[in-house]
Amino acid sequence: MKTKFFALLCALALLVSAVPAASALEGETERSADILATLGLVQGSADGDYALDAPATRAQAAVMLVRLAGALDQARADIWIAGYLDLPTWAEDSINYAAHQGWVSGATQVKYNPGSQIDAGDWYASLLRMLGYSDKDGDFTLDYAATFARRIGLASITYDGLMTRGDLFLSIRDALTFPYKDGSGTVLERLIEKGLVSRATANALGLLTTELSARQAADRHLSAVFRLDNYRTQKAAELEEPDANASGFFISSDGIAVTNYHSIEGAVAATAELVTGETFPVERVLYYDAGIDIAVIQVSRTSTSHQTTSAFACLEIAPSGTKDVRVGDTVYTISDPLGLGLAVSSGVVSDTARAVPRYDLPCLMDTADISQGSSGGALLNVYGQVIGVTSGAFAYGNNMYLAVPIDPVLSADLTGEGWTIKQVRDIMKQYE
Repeated sequence: MKTKFFALLCALALLVSAVPAASALEGETERSADILATLGLVQGSADGDYALDAPATRAQAAVMLVRLAGALDQARADIWIAGYLDLPTWAEDSINYAAHQGWVSGATQVKYNPGSQIDAGDWYASLLRMLGYSDKDGDFTLDYAATFARRIGLASITYDGLMTRGDLFLSIRDALTFPYKDGSGTVLERLIEKGLVSRATANALGLLTTELSARQAADRHLSAVFRLDNYRTQKAAELEEPDANASGFFISSDGIAVTNYHSIEGAVAATAELVTGETFPVERVLYYDAGIDIAVIQVSRTSTSHQTTSAFACLEIAPSGTKDVRVGDTVYTISDPLGLGLAVSSGVVSDTARAVPRYDLPCLMDTADISQGSSGGALLNVYGQVIGVTSGAFAYGNNMYLAVPIDPVLSADLTGEGWTIKQVRDIMKQYE
């Protein structure tokens, strides 16, 4: 995994590294509150104080949930009564409506506890139900609702414990650009369609732009990338002591992911560690090509701690692959350099077809920083779509980073049974 290839007096180091011996950010909550207030979704005091550090109550969360769903009018018209005897007048309609929809539940049959501070698990369970996910159908579990939200990219940070109003506002801002489970559009798009939010206002706030900043790319797509730990022996796998690590990213919510071939080369097993800290085994290799340095893998939906997920966050592949990529285009990388945690970098494309002796296809060359451990990470265009797989760098060059084109994945047959990682190793040994 530390092999270096030398060509044209310039060493090309494949970037697989040897394993080296929550709450909301300050300032972000106020910006989130301002955005939501501009959209008409929250109200502050007369002096503009949003009481961001105050506890977020169960009643406030229910009202915000109904507003986010664009259902305040429906809540006022709904005559269904949940039977809670402790509801404040200002939140009564919203709590009854949210309970009628199955989004929220009471502390008991007759008590909602509206003034109690809501915790992250309860809030995200309610938000997920509003978005069409169901704990009853097994989409998520109540104990892991906040973790699931982070795992699928609904939350941009990991929330745990009791939430403040600032936490609530930041989580709602993140939810605006998240799609409903049924694919009917994002939360914000539905509010605009209902005439409850001005398209012009949303556009002026930058919420509708298709071009992402590095920050937006990180917020929306970090959850789709993982650290890939590989094991050269079965004993190492059993001891959970990886011999090397790389990166990978999901391209489907059911666990199909992409990495470099050299990221799994010589291994007998591998695991994917997500941004949540959860670890999921790699089950199969669905496609691989050593010459173009790409592998498509199937990651298990059951973690090493025996928790099962219904979905992963995933990245969209650019529909035309690299055909529309031009020199000077802005690009972002998301990977796990040095195995120290997921990181984002930005740069520009410096060559769209750099011939490198190591690869059978010309590579993309760019200036977005990567390091050992970044092999298999995602190279994104400004729209957040995958155009390449971060793979290597010219060791004696400056800002000469390489990514293999994503194009072969677009035409790869991923429907077959595939192979285990060990079977791939044994097959390739025949060609040594």
